[in-house]
Amino acid sequence: MKTDLSSQITLTRIPQRYYRPENAFEHSVLTRLEKIPTNIYKSADEGSFAIAKEIADQIRKKQEIGENFVMAIPGGRSPLSIYKELIRMHKEEQLSFRNVVLFVEYEFYPLVSSSAGNVAQLKEALLDHIDIAPENVYAPDGCMPKDAIIDFCRIYEENIQKAGGLDYILLGVGHASNIMFNGVGASLSSRTRLVLLEGAARKEASRTFPSLDNVPAGVITMGIATMMRARNVILMAWGEDKANIIAKTVEGKVSDAVPSSYLQNHTNAKVVVDLSAAYDLTRISHPWLVTNCEWDNKLIRRAIVWLCQLTGKPILKLTNKDYSENGLGELLALYGSAYNVNIKVFNDIQHTITGWPGGKPNADDSNRPERATPYPKKVIIFSPHPDDDVISMGGTFHRLCEQHHDVHVAYETSGNIAVGDEEVIRYCEYLRDVCEKYTKDETVKKKAEEIIHFLRYEKVEGEAEKRDVLFMKGTIRREEARAGARYSGIKSDDHIHFLDLPFYETGLVKKNDLGEADIAIVKKLLMDVQPDEMFVAGDLADPHGTHRVCLNAVLAALDELKDEEWLKNCRIWMYRGAWAEWEMDHVEMAVPISPEELRHKRNAILKHQSQAESAPFLGDDERLFWQRAEDRNRATAELYHQLGLASYEAMEAFVQYVPVR
Repeated sequence: MKTDLSSQITLTRIPQRYYRPENAFEHSVLTRLEKIPTNIYKSADEGSFAIAKEIADQIRKKQEIGENFVMAIPGGRSPLSIYKELIRMHKEEQLSFRNVVLFVEYEFYPLVSSSAGNVAQLKEALLDHIDIAPENVYAPDGCMPKDAIIDFCRIYEENIQKAGGLDYILLGVGHASNIMFNGVGASLSSRTRLVLLEGAARKEASRTFPSLDNVPAGVITMGIATMMRARNVILMAWGEDKANIIAKTVEGKVSDAVPSSYLQNHTNAKVVVDLSAAYDLTRISHPWLVTNCEWDNKLIRRAIVWLCQLTGKPILKLTNKDYSENGLGELLALYGSAYNVNIKVFNDIQHTITGWPGGKPNADDSNRPERATPYPKKVIIFSPHPDDDVISMGGTFHRLCEQHHDVHVAYETSGNIAVGDEEVIRYCEYLRDVCEKYTKDETVKKKAEEIIHFLRYEKVEGEAEKRDVLFMKGTIRREEARAGARYSGIKSDDHIHFLDLPFYETGLVKKNDLGEADIAIVKKLLMDVQPDEMFVAGDLADPHGTHRVCLNAVLAALDELKDEEWLKNCRIWMYRGAWAEWEMDHVEMAVPISPEELRHKRNAILKHQSQAESAPFLGDDERLFWQRAEDRNRATAELYHQLGLASYEAMEAFVQYVPVR
């Protein structure tokens, strides 16, 4: 089974020559603005495999000459696929770690127990599965007395030097450019020390713990100077949410405002990214600034939208001079004049706008995003969490129902871990009081009281959630989703599907990998409904990674059903969520939303009360989900207006996904 079919989405957005040219000279031209050597891979899996192979090669070279390989490694999600590949190499290719000396880059402090935190996760992800000698693993102790920290940090640096210095340091990068936990303002001379966790760094750390409230106050982290003394440095980044910071790291100025940019001064540093994380690099986002381009419709649209934003002009007011002075003279040569390009792009974008997301019946659909027939259509909206449908495409959802299409909504996961304990206590107290009033059966009342007592007095943070608590949390989300779907226009409850994909049901923040059971559930729904139109979440920047796994589940099911006749006539639209919007050059359908419809969408989102203000996965954005959705939809409409098209209150944007046959 393919592990990341969602990488196909990124591949369709970027011509191969811009990230993997065969000609070395052309590559040097493409990368002339990059100040750190950067290797771009199609997917995170490919990039992880390349890094794991490089590490394995270095370990074996040291073994051949009887020396230790001294390495520093991070925690978090980014290196997990690397660790998985190293474990495979150990078990299947006899890669031994007996000569490896390992330094853990950071640990949270103070920890209540050594079974929580970064080192505990590294043991589970890597250390417990390889033959590394325990005495060769050095790590900060998150439970040490506070007065021991200064001496520990000094000795930790000394131990690195006694081991011969770091041969290799593997790094992730945070959304705020933090390296390890060296944030904005970190000194080039900083070494291992205790730093306070606050702001974006604290939110990043929350992914290691059940909630933001469980994150310790500080972290013991290696410093920038520790990193710079390593003989080899690899910075990895996966996903489009890292694209902005990778561009600043690789192409920006060296500054303590971007600590990862210090790597520009390292003589042997390298950046390894997937295509999504590379998206803001000039050779990917604006290739016309570094090379001659292979101009297709999407690249032309991207260039013209960029030129409009640069000049502050709408499309139809761009001139030959604007093109020539900003590196787009090549388009003038191809099309003869700015006017010819302007009209082409204006019409192209104009045709993306439709108030009929299911297609307008009895209308000429030659320039419409969706087909006129069949009408009404059978539609499935796939929602990774129980609120993504209304957050991401609530206006379109309502419009499809109003236009009498046969709409189904499928909630792929229960979303149970995103419900706070206080919500469960409140619902259980309500349940207990109802039982006291209306029934003599003590069973339900006792269960409610048992859950209340457990959550108040017995729950241990970091342990897997009890099944009864998960059931209550899942039920809260299920009923909120049902209310939101009904409010959006679904009339029949048999059109509201709760798939509860097994990969999600761990009771922990960490989820299982996608499995055949998950795909089978999606496949069955598709065969039961046999839709004419589908909407899936193509937003791969969500902080918990669930959207990617859910998208892979749908794509894998579609791959297995590719010979079905109904699927050949089914159109698949991808939406994005609270985290980002599609780039204008890729938008293929934009659904306008009136002020009244935007209020209706807000009300649908607010049906999800458990997520209104206390959701644990709000990410780095302080706005609530309904605020993000409205701001994003208004920004999309404003961009259309700035380009010289009609002015709308808001817009929801979609990209068509065409399966690889």
